[in-house]
Amino acid sequence: AMEVFLATRGIRTLAVRLRTAEANALELAKRLQAHPSVIVTRYPGLADHPGHALAAQQLDGFGSMISFDLVDAGAADLACERMQLVEHATSLGSVESTIERRATTPGQEHLPPGLLRMSVGIEAVEDLWADIEQAIGP
Repeated sequence: AMEVFLATRGIRTLAVRLRTAEANALELAKRLQAHPSVIVTRYPGLADHPGHALAAQQLDGFGSMISFDLVDAGAADLACERMQLVEHATSLGSVESTIERRATTPGQEHLPPGLLRMSVGIEAVEDLWADIEQAIGP
């Protein structure tokens, strides 16, 4: 009974939480795309993303997952270490933002060494950006 109660309670605010996370993800993706330390930003909500037109046609939103590449593994590891608000963890879909360097996971070594994957939560977007910006440097 408790699990049903908790699931029902969570579902009632799911749409609001998802809209906030998606809005945060789009704003962060735009800022990351323009940041000099970021080589590439992948988010289907960006107009120049290869899947943007199809995603816009088929989806109600673009989700809350962003990936972006820094210059190398060292820069990506340092960014993860410097994060204070964004948790360095493998976790998706929470209200808290998380980030990980996926290439450190066994079997994922084929990924670009500077790739970071971020699950964007519902924190204040300016707080998220301040944390990301201080972590990835100028």
